Amino acid sequence: MPSRIEDYALIGDCHTAALVGRDGSIDWLCFPHFDSGACFAALLGTPEHGRWLLAPRTEVRAVHRRYREGTLVLETEFETADGLIAVIDFMPGRGQAANVVRMVEGRRGTVPMHTELVLRSDYGAIEPWLQHTDSGVWAIAGPDSFRLHTAIPLQRRDLTSVADFTVAAGQRQAFILGWNPSHEEVPAPIDPWEALRETEAWWQEWASRCAYQGPWREAVVRSLITLKALTYVPTGGMVAAATTSLPEQLGGVRNWDYRYCWLRDATFTLYALLNAGYREEARAWRRWLLRAAAGRPAATNIMYGLAGERRLPELELDWLPGYAGSRPVRIGNAASRQFQLDIYGEVLDAMYQSRRFGLEPEEAGWRLEQEFVRYVEEVFGNPDEGIWEVRGPRRHFTHSKVMAWVAVDRAVKSVEHFHVEGPLAQWRQLRATIHEQVCREGFDPALNSFVQSYGSKDLDASLLMIPLVGFLPASDPRVRGTVTAIERGLMRNGFVARYTTRPAVEGLPPGEGVFLACTFWLADNLVLIGRYEEARQTFERVLSLCNDVGLLSEEYDPQTRCLVGNFPQAFSHVGLVNTAMNLSPAVPGPAEQRPQG
Repeated sequence: MPSRIEDYALIGDCHTAALVGRDGSIDWLCFPHFDSGACFAALLGTPEHGRWLLAPRTEVRAVHRRYREGTLVLETEFETADGLIAVIDFMPGRGQAANVVRMVEGRRGTVPMHTELVLRSDYGAIEPWLQHTDSGVWAIAGPDSFRLHTAIPLQRRDLTSVADFTVAAGQRQAFILGWNPSHEEVPAPIDPWEALRETEAWWQEWASRCAYQGPWREAVVRSLITLKALTYVPTGGMVAAATTSLPEQLGGVRNWDYRYCWLRDATFTLYALLNAGYREEARAWRRWLLRAAAGRPAATNIMYGLAGERRLPELELDWLPGYAGSRPVRIGNAASRQFQLDIYGEVLDAMYQSRRFGLEPEEAGWRLEQEFVRYVEEVFGNPDEGIWEVRGPRRHFTHSKVMAWVAVDRAVKSVEHFHVEGPLAQWRQLRATIHEQVCREGFDPALNSFVQSYGSKDLDASLLMIPLVGFLPASDPRVRGTVTAIERGLMRNGFVARYTTRPAVEGLPPGEGVFLACTFWLADNLVLIGRYEEARQTFERVLSLCNDVGLLSEEYDPQTRCLVGNFPQAFSHVGLVNTAMNLSPAVPGPAEQRPQG
């Protein structure tokens, strides 16, 4: 059985990221970008598929780890019978090349250490050619060149580089693993101690700008740092998670590649960044959004690559057994070409929120919005695949129709409040038409609840967005009835499931964990309907699932009491930030929307 998902911590350089286990092993790293082939893929395979271990050679009595305050610099202390050492892991800002730095610092006694480096490329499929040198290891395979710089002598064991050494109190040893294109010269090694000082100072300065001062500041700052780490700085795009194919159910097949940028994240992310004071990140995300979505509305993807790439073909890697035997392992995402009506509402809402917060207008943005509204008018009556990207037949999902209403509503409000040009009377009528249809077709009087799709009896946690986007006020009996129905029908051990999984609907076997973002949405609804204490308890219940360094995955399995799904998950951390703000009286939310997710 591999390490639990919650046993991992994240390090990154805003281009890519790595997962570091409590045992001192880096089991996942994609060089040079989030969606590149993995250099370490043991997370989804075995140590032979790529891994870097740096840990005591003797029995470990206790492990304590933390991020240095306000940073993404990870410090893990290992206590043994021989003494105490700390392993410090981080990725410095990009210079000439991408680097991972690992340091060992002696703090008490003299501790025997072991390091083992298994370099692979193409997700563990390719064993590179190795050459050991006086200063480390050089490895090459196709387009990838790796080099490990260290003063510790390394030995070759098959296609693995190993070393045993000791570290006494007051001593330090450094290892620097870098990547560069194989056709270029290997860059000169960086100074690891100076890189540590610069990296720590950069993150601390960034974190210090967080405007949130409420009771959950530590968790909010950690979530914002995580969101920053999941940002691809060259383009402003934000990936949904650092990983692919971590399962939504152990041993299951719901294993998707989340190293892409979803349009759906737009409003949620912008709202969190702007409320927390990070205007430049919000501008960069909005610019990415406009570039990615440019073109004919009918050709809009639901997700894109880091730079806005549209073709994300889905492949299965049959040489990897998958996390805990969860197969297949997938790269790429076939859902990228689905028709999901809700994304047009999310894009329009993101643009409207940016205006409300005073971001400088962009002329191209309003042109795109007008085209989106025209397209929504054409297609809002069509079935779609919905927010959860089901792979079964299209249906008239209620949430999708609500978000079509949001698209038109935000266009109307932009004309009314910001004096842009648009056919106001026509859009008001379209907004009313969609609203009437949703209330007629999407609400079941017998259940006293909105339902997943027109004519169904199924519940869906996405219906919790109805008051959050301003479709109906929280005081409306239909909203209260929907909240009650979801509490009764979708709650699992105090958490909210997305919906009841059915093979006939999804084209997939049933079963998954509870969805953490949906539980945050429930807390937001409880705030709006005046059940503040229950909202706080619900929020803190999710907060208790954060691992020891404050990270959340996509889902949680109440039976095994483990985090499941890709990790760390931007959707969960954005939800944490926004719900904390909604629960803090000093942070006002928009009058017509308090978006979460």
